[in-house]
Amino acid sequence: MDRQVDVVVVGGGSTGCGVVRDLARRGLDTVLVEKGNLTHGTTGRMHGLLHSGGRYAVSDQKSAKECIEENMVLRDIAGHCVEETGGLFVKRPEDSEEYFQEKLEGCRACDIPVEVIDGEEARRREPYLARDVEKAIALPDGAVDPFRLCVSNAADAREHGARVETHAPVTDVLVEDGEVVGVEIEHETGPGKRVHRDPGTTEEIRARHVVNATGAWAGNVGEMAGVDVEVRPSKGVMTVMNTRQVDTVINRCRPKGDADIIVPHETACILGTTDEEVDDPEDYPEEDWEVDLMIETLSELVPALEDARTLRSFWGVRPLYEPPGTGTEDPTDITRDYFLLDHGDRDGLPGMTTIVGGKLTTYRMMAESISDHVCDALDYEATCDTADAPLPGSENPARMEELMDEFGLRSPVARRSGQRLGSRADDVLDEYDPNPIVCNCESVTRAEIQDAVGEAGSDLNAVRLRTRASMGNCQGGFCTHRIASELAEEYPEPVVRDAEDELYQERWKGQRHALWGEQLSQAMLNHMLHATTMNRDGDPANLDETVDFGAFDAGAGAPGPGGSGGEAGTAAADGGRASDDAATDRGRANDGGR
Repeated sequence: MDRQVDVVVVGGGSTGCGVVRDLARRGLDTVLVEKGNLTHGTTGRMHGLLHSGGRYAVSDQKSAKECIEENMVLRDIAGHCVEETGGLFVKRPEDSEEYFQEKLEGCRACDIPVEVIDGEEARRREPYLARDVEKAIALPDGAVDPFRLCVSNAADAREHGARVETHAPVTDVLVEDGEVVGVEIEHETGPGKRVHRDPGTTEEIRARHVVNATGAWAGNVGEMAGVDVEVRPSKGVMTVMNTRQVDTVINRCRPKGDADIIVPHETACILGTTDEEVDDPEDYPEEDWEVDLMIETLSELVPALEDARTLRSFWGVRPLYEPPGTGTEDPTDITRDYFLLDHGDRDGLPGMTTIVGGKLTTYRMMAESISDHVCDALDYEATCDTADAPLPGSENPARMEELMDEFGLRSPVARRSGQRLGSRADDVLDEYDPNPIVCNCESVTRAEIQDAVGEAGSDLNAVRLRTRASMGNCQGGFCTHRIASELAEEYPEPVVRDAEDELYQERWKGQRHALWGEQLSQAMLNHMLHATTMNRDGDPANLDETVDFGAFDAGAGAPGPGGSGGEAGTAAADGGRASDDAATDRGRANDGGR
């Protein structure tokens, strides 16, 4: 055994990061363990909506009230993670007037500030809205950066004595004499991984209490402890467009349905989503029709989407939960409320608590609830201050304007750096002079990359989550090698190359369902830059490896982007729109956007 701590939190999504921050600020010795990067699961695969509660004002008013309450809290404590876009629930001619009124009354009943505006005013605020939009409900939706939010929570927890261990999957829940006493983790090996112990080794972390905050994977952790956690994973697709066709969150004002929201996020817009129950949160189909549905349906609200360039798509899995025996068949009918499962009371297995359900917007409230519960279980008295204590980077929002002047942050590049770093901007940006741009699409500078490397080490995907480097229009085509070069002074050449490959492959993965028109051209350009110009595709010119020339002659198994093999040769078929003659038309992308 290595050490005894008060609490182990399993899961590095928004809830887990919120819990470890809360407990650490209360003075408990706490460890967070996560099998991948922070936000590896559901949190890193959501559309970035900061809920006003409007989406639940008819169907789930308890959740709606929690959302508007926490919406206001996050604006105060996490200003560098939130963009106050505002939101519109828009009504088209075919949408129900009765439901519009029901939505309006539901919002008012939940104390959500609302304003009814006509179609003309809605189009004044958002010029790309369809001409036949009749009216809209304006309310305080927003956009939130889940990566920055989780990293800020984890950083604050660490500043208060917590240990945060990523790339460390739980391999066992330790049960002795009918009680959970800790977990066993494995420190993973692999390219670009930064670990605190020797790769490939296991570690027992013994604790007075274990919190299972793994969301859709909560059943897996429960199974290790011998208890059932009946999570019902539900997948949803998000499609990322190349520009901000809108600057306001746009919702379709109708009862539940797929493809009903557009969220402006940083330099892009994210279209969402579907809601389909799956058996396994790790293994489910990612289908082209879901991407088609996003574009075709949401073009009814914003016609410019029909001709816009699609960068990539990704799928997330919601950790929906209902108590046993409820019998709901449609996942859209399952409450978005959260549930705290005390396994001592429920299953006769003290020492572990699971939290499931909920939404990112209410993560802090969920963390406070479970932290109160853990403190009661440990007979420990301490109060929660997370609703008032700003997260690192948000300590002094008024300082932002001063920083803009101090560092000359009036250009778009520098302004974006200041927005991402918040009150940390002076500490980070003062480190490098000159401070060139490393990622042009997202205006990420060397200072930000080096600051992220200091936290994430050689894991460039973790650097990406902290900075948005490689997440813009070129999807890493022009910058992954620049980002990797920032590792060169500290890490050996093989680590740098592996880290670059890992980052580039992750960027390629999400493009497979967007390979038509100009995005296909961009993907092939990226391939030429990385696989051919940089000779990373197993080309015969690489004399260090034996190459099967027959594979090239047959046209099968041709190396894909980054040299992974087998993808480039089928790229057009893999993500392309079969039997869609409009693929060429859709390629006439409107890159002007906003």
